[in-house]
Amino acid sequence: MAPTKRLTQKDIAQLAGVSQATVSLVLNGTSTSRNRIPDETRERVEKVIRDTGYVADPVARRMVKGLNRILGVFTYEPAFPLEQADFFTPFLFGIEEAAQSLGYDLLLLTGAGRDRKIFGQNARLRLADGCVILGRRFDNTELARLVAGDFPFVAVGRRDDAGGPVPYVGGDYAPATSALVERAKALGHRRIAYVGLCEGAESTLDRWYGFSRAVGEAELVTSIFAVGRPAGEVLDVLLAADATCVFFTELADAIRVEQEARARGLVIPEDLSIVVLGNHIRAEEPGRRFTSFVIPREAMARAATEMLVRRVENDAPIEQLLLPCDPVEGDTLGIPVSKTKKTR
Repeated sequence: MAPTKRLTQKDIAQLAGVSQATVSLVLNGTSTSRNRIPDETRERVEKVIRDTGYVADPVARRMVKGLNRILGVFTYEPAFPLEQADFFTPFLFGIEEAAQSLGYDLLLLTGAGRDRKIFGQNARLRLADGCVILGRRFDNTELARLVAGDFPFVAVGRRDDAGGPVPYVGGDYAPATSALVERAKALGHRRIAYVGLCEGAESTLDRWYGFSRAVGEAELVTSIFAVGRPAGEVLDVLLAADATCVFFTELADAIRVEQEARARGLVIPEDLSIVVLGNHIRAEEPGRRFTSFVIPREAMARAATEMLVRRVENDAPIEQLLLPCDPVEGDTLGIPVSKTKKTR
């Protein structure tokens, strides 16, 4: 994807039919500036800004009126519903902690509606000096627009190039996944299964890459490239394939299959070992702790916020950082025990 041309105040002035000084006054946004510009002129300039998605050059903004000392936080998904709490809460904790220590306030940008957009009709993005963007879903068109522009941002989670390199802090999922596969192999597992997506977000691709490269001499006996399938169906497939160990990308799937297995009289991990590729806050069920690895969500968010401030204050070059994901011992991965008969 070829990067789009970076808009300047001069471009906005030409599109609005005004002087560059007028555009600067509109962007300045003070009451004195507003009083100096007719309402019709100001509205015309603001419409061009909305239509083009222009964001002011941070260097120019600092020269004109200094930093607002406000950092934006944007996600394409609701951050506060209870079912999302496991995913978002640690990120928000980390962002708040770093922002507070660096002397910045936070502005939560909701994208104004169900179809969340960074570049919506209301250009509230410009109220912030820069923005942390997080979430499992990402609009690649908007990402390319951010990369081509001058507004400082940092993504939480690894992102592929979008017309240029993307600044990010992510978890190093591939080697963490490979390490768990190697552990299973060392325990004697040779018939291994995979349940989860293998395409889509970069974090998903990293897990699949780490898994597939580590299987080696073991056999991938079955794979279910889907999430949310009925637990009974998934367990039937695993048993039919004589899998001794299964890797899940989603904790919810692992919980349901583990409960179904127990209901059928199977013993975990002797009859079937279960590994989850990434922990959650509520990863522990009563009497059960899944073997997994730690996703350092708070640390990722803190590092992303610190990286963003470096970009805002010092025009620091683009950085890309992956943090290690330490293993979680758990009690769902063990030595496989051969059974002459499996309860189905």
